Amino acid sequence: MTVDIALTGRDLSLVDLDRAGAPGVRASVAQAARERMEATRRTVEQAVASGRVSYGITTGFGAFANRQIPAPKVKELQLNLVRSHACGVGEPLAPATVRRLMLLKANNLAAGYSGVRPAVVDTLLKMLAADVLPVIPGRGSVGASGDLAPLAHLALALIGEGSAVQGDRRLEGTQVNDAAGTKALVLEAKEGLALVNGTQLSTVLAAEGLALADNLLRSAITVGALTVEALAGSHAPFDARIHDVRGQRGQQQVAALFRRYLTQSEIKQSHEQCDRVQDPYAVRCMPQVFGTVFDAIAFARGIVAGELNGVSDNPLIFGDDILSGGNFHAAPLALVSDLLAIVLTDLASMSERRTDLLDRRVNPNLNMFLTSEPGVESGFMIAHVTAAALASENKTLAHPASIDNIPTSAGQEDHVSMAPWAGHKLRRICDNCHHILAIELLAAAHAIDAMRPLKTSMPLEAVHAKVRRLVPYNPRDHRLDRPIGTLAAALESGAFTTADSG
Repeated sequence: MTVDIALTGRDLSLVDLDRAGAPGVRASVAQAARERMEATRRTVEQAVASGRVSYGITTGFGAFANRQIPAPKVKELQLNLVRSHACGVGEPLAPATVRRLMLLKANNLAAGYSGVRPAVVDTLLKMLAADVLPVIPGRGSVGASGDLAPLAHLALALIGEGSAVQGDRRLEGTQVNDAAGTKALVLEAKEGLALVNGTQLSTVLAAEGLALADNLLRSAITVGALTVEALAGSHAPFDARIHDVRGQRGQQQVAALFRRYLTQSEIKQSHEQCDRVQDPYAVRCMPQVFGTVFDAIAFARGIVAGELNGVSDNPLIFGDDILSGGNFHAAPLALVSDLLAIVLTDLASMSERRTDLLDRRVNPNLNMFLTSEPGVESGFMIAHVTAAALASENKTLAHPASIDNIPTSAGQEDHVSMAPWAGHKLRRICDNCHHILAIELLAAAHAIDAMRPLKTSMPLEAVHAKVRRLVPYNPRDHRLDRPIGTLAAALESGAFTTADSG
């Protein structure tokens, strides 16, 4: 699918960014944005011609900001910056992440406050349209002054000194430019700095984590509702009156989503006269806990959406003024990535508890560990152990990156955000969450089968049917890794996010 976007630096949406992860993105610079870029470019050129002291244009960088650079050395300064900052290590970023990074970088420059020529953005967008993707190591940024090392690898590809892939082809040096149908850029004053400065990697990682978090919350509601029925649990804790008197919006919204699933059912009727007064917290308090996740996602969405069109370069050009500031500091993105990591860790921890409840025979109609022949079989005993292992891993990963600080650049950059690490950790937590929820979903569906001929609600019967289309019912012991993987992939794709999941 081809996506056409006219970049203004002001109108990029989370939907645009999400769609840009697939091949086929064609973007151009809107005319008004092009004119703004040309105007601020003239300010940069005048600063060089007059010898005006301007950070990163006629001075060195970081701790070398007090070193003035003569006009004949300005181009060399920019080239050296890109070369020296390409220090990334680790596995390369995924292709979808690189595409989003390229689009976001282009949009940031198109805003017209960085003083670069439109040709810089045009070259970047031609490369994106040809799906020539720079090879960008994922590690090496502290999120201030922007994502320097990863963006330097992006910049190297533009100037004919980097690496890229196009499909299965590995490209080096000017092969990258040839494949994209561009000439290697010769960087002018300020352009190397504008390319490597900014929060684009931090933003993309946070945006990808945000999309996964929203999907995980909606999936957890679906899975949790099926578990309520699998445990012969009470529907009363989801009554709107309970949530209205507390007044927490997220809690009210989540409870309403649960009620779409927890309608009348044969399973509910079968235990209406039982003597169980209340279910454990992991069942009864899902609206309260999931509601907090709902609110955290809403907060994070506002921060990330704002950053898509936020200018995070330094210095910035406003008319004739060249102002140095700190918009490159990725603290907002680090904090929301950490927040999402924490709430998703809690979400998954609650799921692990519900799997344990399914194993414990809380529902008297089920055998211990959901076995057909207790003792001879182990059932879901070790599936729960896997969920516990992943939940524990999440708890370590949820330690906030944003509270760490290692000063860099001889103390000039004395407080950094660690936003990229927060984003990488968030992605790993999301992967663990998909598997933890997959284990709960597999166990809950197994329990529903074990209670046949009783049926659950119509919406949950559709959920159960979808599970069974992916993973056939097997009442005896069998290897569970493949079913867990199948359901985890389905959850990640959004297959279980709505009440009509059938």
